[in-house]
Amino acid sequence: MSEPALRRPRPGPIADDGDALRFCSTCAFSQACLSQGFDKSSLNDLHVLVEHVGPFHEGEHLFREGDDFTAIAAVRAGTVKTYVLDPSGQEQVLGFFLPGEVIGLNAIHHARYPCNAVALDTVMLCRFSFPKMALLATRLPGLQAQLFRLLSQDIGKAALLAGDYSSDQRMAAFLVSLSRRYAERGFSPSRFHLTMARTDMANYLRLAPETVSRVLRRFQDEGLVQVERRELEILDAARLAALARPVLRE
Repeated sequence: MSEPALRRPRPGPIADDGDALRFCSTCAFSQACLSQGFDKSSLNDLHVLVEHVGPFHEGEHLFREGDDFTAIAAVRAGTVKTYVLDPSGQEQVLGFFLPGEVIGLNAIHHARYPCNAVALDTVMLCRFSFPKMALLATRLPGLQAQLFRLLSQDIGKAALLAGDYSSDQRMAAFLVSLSRRYAERGFSPSRFHLTMARTDMANYLRLAPETVSRVLRRFQDEGLVQVERRELEILDAARLAALARPVLRE
């Protein structure tokens, strides 16, 4: 028997916005709050304001390096790219954030954003006042643990590609990571749209753009993936995961 329709992975990153009581389907904090008996209305009673902001359109900045930090934001829809400019003015891509993932955690220490964040497509955010979120975390151990997990994930992503890995290993790790991150939010782990340009992927993976294109063609020839423009389907998840294993340290 086929699995119930409500449990089937959604084909693309389109969030269910919930209602007065239910959290958005991509909410980064819902499980931590619900496990402590707090629903959406309870958070309002505690004066933790969750502000829905957007849309931000492709190329529009959510914040810029040096801006004051007062809030963290969870992506509700779309993809966000973070980057810095090196001394010569060249862009260095730091990461990509998908629905359900939180941006701004790396600004906590200095109270200023240490990078730029730009929308790669139409982006919607849930913005949380960080001082109020931090205060609530002292009352909700589950929420505090979730914040620690998110901080740990942020650090892990930053260190992911620091080693001396081959271009094939880097690309495989990138695709496997995307697949797992989509799956965690109920989206398809095998078919997804690459919202980032090849040049952005190359910059993030510290590869030349032509190398990215060549590796994707080779993966396709070897039956690992199927690529049509920016639409990608993973055909052999096991082989791709094996190739990514040195980078993902599994």
